[in-house]
Formats: sequence, structure tokens, C-alpha cells
Amino acid sequence: MDKFPYVALAKTYNTNAQVPDSAGTATAYLCGVKANEGTVGVSAGVTRDRCNTTKGQEVTSILRWAKDAGKAVGIVTTTRVTHATPSAAYAHSANRDWYSDGEMPQDALEGGCRDIARQLVENIPDIEVILGGGRKYMFPKNASDVEYPHEDKHRGTRLDRRDLVQAWYEAKPPGKVAKYVWHRRDLLALNLSRVDFLLGLFEPGDMVYELDRNNETDPSLTEMVAVAIRMLQKNPRGFFLLVEGGRIDHGHHEGKAKQALHEAVELDRAIGLATHLTSVQDTLSVVTADHSHVFTFGGYTPRGNPIFGLAPMQSDVDRKPFTSILYGNGPGYKIVAGERENVSAVDFAHADYQAQSAVPLRQETHGGEDVAVFARGPMAHLLHGVHEQNYIPHAMAYAACIGSNRAHCNAASRPGASVLLPFLALLFLLC
Repeated sequence: MDKFPYVALAKTYNTNAQVPDSAGTATAYLCGVKANEGTVGVSAGVTRDRCNTTKGQEVTSILRWAKDAGKAVGIVTTTRVTHATPSAAYAHSANRDWYSDGEMPQDALEGGCRDIARQLVENIPDIEVILGGGRKYMFPKNASDVEYPHEDKHRGTRLDRRDLVQAWYEAKPPGKVAKYVWHRRDLLALNLSRVDFLLGLFEPGDMVYELDRNNETDPSLTEMVAVAIRMLQKNPRGFFLLVEGGRIDHGHHEGKAKQALHEAVELDRAIGLATHLTSVQDTLSVVTADHSHVFTFGGYTPRGNPIFGLAPMQSDVDRKPFTSILYGNGPGYKIVAGERENVSAVDFAHADYQAQSAVPLRQETHGGEDVAVFARGPMAHLLHGVHEQNYIPHAMAYAACIGSNRAHCNAASRPGASVLLPFLALLFLLC
């Protein structure tokens, strides 16, 4: 992504929060409106957990705008496909955690609100590609998982007893070929020229960290992106693809910097592959984050110092070493014998090492500063300077001539016009 020629900053706050959550930010960069924390695909008129505030406040996403324009669309994520970022592309919910009806309170069920997994199948049934985790939210409560049949925590969660994978099949038009896969082998063996719709759910919940991934059973993010692009490229009218490196966020929340940064490297690898599979002449690619984290890198380290190593000095207060990577808060806060833990006595290069934090929390929090936006391709210049986060999908839609603002598209097609408009769009998220 460092080679993308245009760079901007995006303000990430939610309408009711200085430091945002991923649901409100996803609604901003996918639907074009700021929202309250914890809500997805709805305006700021919706209060978290209040099902009865949802009706009439639903907002649509750039994925929907692309689909309405006849383009192919897809979602690829390393989280559950019902998680905050992907769900804002297709769902409308007063609570981001309503993955299945098993996670919903009785008043929301009685109020007619639908869980996010059900909305995935029903709201936009012709999404061509859906790849990620989240199997258990698609199957009846206590149904055994196909991969982990003896582990109770991976059993189905649905109270309505529905099999939503079967419902996904049944929603497809006659004559179209739909394929559901849960194993890397089956994904990579597909003849994509003969598949019209693809659903891949490779874990019961979120996918496994890249450093821990079983590369026999689970595809990498790069492999999923490669399949998705080749599937979507079959549509002559172009496509929109949302790609989320969602476990970057999870690594930071757990204070596991090594896991988080390796997830970021894998996302960058997927971005690199996508740039080779598409053309800068007709594809607008945008890379951004939904928010930051209270994650720091300092200590006057010399060039070449291991990124997960120690700073070249000790604290001039407690006379102990410290790593160059630290967190403002989180689970890495440790006091040993009344003093800060001596990190030289632990394996600070381990993948699951929790970097020290200034404030003890079970989970590290998001940060509130602006995040970077990288862009390349036709009309990438629209993304420069400092913007509200909800500007991003409007700029992409304007560039691709989808959504409600298309007056300039006719002008671009007149004789003598030199405006180059993309018909492919990629949005990558470091979440």
C-alpha cells in the first residue's frame, strides 16, 4: 500500500463517541453516514440495543449501490462474516453483536428485528462472493460443527432452528450454480468459471491468526482475495469488493502486537496481489482503517533493531528494560513484586506476548486519532487532504458512477470528454 500515490486522513469519531467502535465506523465508510457506536447500517437516529428505533433509519451501503448498478459484489474478511465491518455492507441492526437470534434479547425478537446472519442471506441474496468465518451463526442451536464436532463452543447458535446455508442456496435464481465450502482444499479446487455464487465459512467464529493458521484447512486472506477477484471479474460491468483484515484489531485488543502486525503484513500481501490481478486504468483501490489503537512504537531504536525487540536503553526511573512496542492500555500491564515486570525475563518475541501497557484493562481500546486513506486508480485524487470518514464511499461511488450522484457520468461519456471513470472498485480495511 506504500506505493499508492494518493494519501488522505479520515476522522473516525462516531456521532456519540470521540473514540469510535467498529460498527459506527463501518457504517461511515460503507454507507456514507456517521452513526452511533455499536450500530450497523443505520443512521444516528438509532440507539444501541433499541430495536424499536430501527425502522425507517436504515441506510444502504456502497456494496448495495454497486449491486443496483449491475456490478458483481463480494465480501472477504478474516473475522466472522457477520462481524461489524462486513455486516455494515448488508445489514441494519441496533446492535452489532446480534450475530444470530441466539444473541438477541427477547424484546428485540418480539419487536421484529432480524439477526445479522439472517440479513446476510435475505437482504442482498445475490452477493456473489462471501468468504470468512462465522459458521456457527448459520446453523441450529447445538448442531455439531463440521470441523470440530466434539467441541461445544463451536456448536450452532440459532434458536429458530434454521439452516441458513440451505436458505442461502434456496435464495439463488434457477439455473445458477451456488457453492458452499468450509475447507481450503475445496475452495482452491473450484472451477470458478462454473460458479455463480460462492459462500465460504472456514471457522465457526473468527478465522485463526495468520501465524497460527492451519494452512491445510484454512485459506489465507491473500488466497481468499485471489478467488474473490477471479470470481467477480467475470461480470463485464465490473465489481465492488470489500476486503477486511479484521484480526489486526483483535491482536491489538489482546495486546499481542506480533499477531496484529503479522495480520497487517498479510493484508498488505493481499493488496499487492490485488494490484497485479487488476489494472490501475480501470480499478479504483482504496486502503484505510476503521479506527486506530493505543499502540506506540518508540524508545529511540536504531535502524535494524528488531521491531519486537527491546529499546536500546533502560528506564531512567525504574532501571528496567522495555520493548519498543507498547500500549497505552490493555492486558499487558503487569506488576511483579510491586514493580513493573522485567521484560528481559520473559519471551517478548513470542507471538502471544502481551506488550506492556500503562493502564490495566482486560482488552486494549481503540484510539481516536485520524487514520490514513491510501488510493490508486481512476479519480483516486478525490482522496487527499483531511475528510470525514463517511466521505469515503461517496468519493468511490462518484468515481464509479454508482449510487445517487451520477450527473457527471453522462458528461464524461460525451465526445471530447477525457474523464476516466473506473468500473471496478476495491476497498481494503485494516480493522
